Amino acid sequence: MYRLYDVGYTIALDRAATLLGDLGHGRVLPRRGDARAIEIRNPPLFAALGSRELHIGGAVYTALLSAHLFDFGVCSLRLQITALDSLTWPEFSAFGVAMSGMDVSAAQFDTELSALLKQIGPAIERQTVAPLTEDYVVYRIDRLISADASRTVSEQFPNETLAPLLFGDQRPLAASTLRELMPHRFSYYDDDLSVLTWENALVVEPREHDLDVEFVLEFANAQLLELRLYDLQLGAELPALYDRVDSLRARRPLRLSRAFREVLAGLQTHVADVTETVERVENALKVTNDVYLARVYAAALELFREQAWRRGIDRKLTILRETYSMLNGEALAARAELLELSIVVLIMAELVLSLSKFL
Repeated sequence: MYRLYDVGYTIALDRAATLLGDLGHGRVLPRRGDARAIEIRNPPLFAALGSRELHIGGAVYTALLSAHLFDFGVCSLRLQITALDSLTWPEFSAFGVAMSGMDVSAAQFDTELSALLKQIGPAIERQTVAPLTEDYVVYRIDRLISADASRTVSEQFPNETLAPLLFGDQRPLAASTLRELMPHRFSYYDDDLSVLTWENALVVEPREHDLDVEFVLEFANAQLLELRLYDLQLGAELPALYDRVDSLRARRPLRLSRAFREVLAGLQTHVADVTETVERVENALKVTNDVYLARVYAAALELFREQAWRRGIDRKLTILRETYSMLNGEALAARAELLELSIVVLIMAELVLSLSKFL
């Protein structure tokens, strides 16, 4: 179970590693051979935060808590809960549904986050926890015992079998609905499978230490959180800006030019901050070849509609830039008007002085 937070403008990961001490376990990168096609400018920092007890379905489970810190200001908290061995598929589905629906409240995650931020606070620039979060669940199967070993894992898990786990719906779904809800299925070998949905994913991977699919899904969620956050901030910025401009226009021209300069400086700084952060987020992970992990990552971006969020941000930034140009034009006009008024006053003063010599 993942919950991702935006905790500041940037995180100095080397400084955070020093502050974490023994809790820090270095930077994280994909390990597969085809991971060479993925370039990560500043890999996230992993921190092991210990174990916690959780109650699920009347049983007590030990969950491992960890965190990934991303340099663009995101902290991803992860609870890893291990199911009992040798479960049937219906039993595993029931466990998964119970896990995703258990009452791990926002307050509990917030408490864990607060404790972590106290430790790494000096490494965070402009520290503040944003109101938006992202939640995601990954169901992981390391070992599959099948009565028919001749079939691939993908063949053993048709969409209708996965629906109760991934959607919590016990009623049979129509074939057309299943195709729409689960269009992203990937297999690299016959014994692995990754199925992505908006809220969760199933990963069947017999190589226990291969967590690369989970890594790229978490990275995509971190990028989604940042895009959603800046889209929200820009959406709130526009009405506030319009209100401020209206109040400024009601002032006298003498004060208008100076007031506009303050608004223009703040607007220019905000646009630059958003543009820089969004570019840093989007360039944090680059794909250089169409390999398995790259396809999983691209599918996650498509599923999370990150391009739609980016287009919304670009549209709002365009409006802010146009507003900047408009306000700059008004400020120039106000200064020109003041200059003309000053010239008229000087001419009048000179005329008065000239007339006073003849009186």
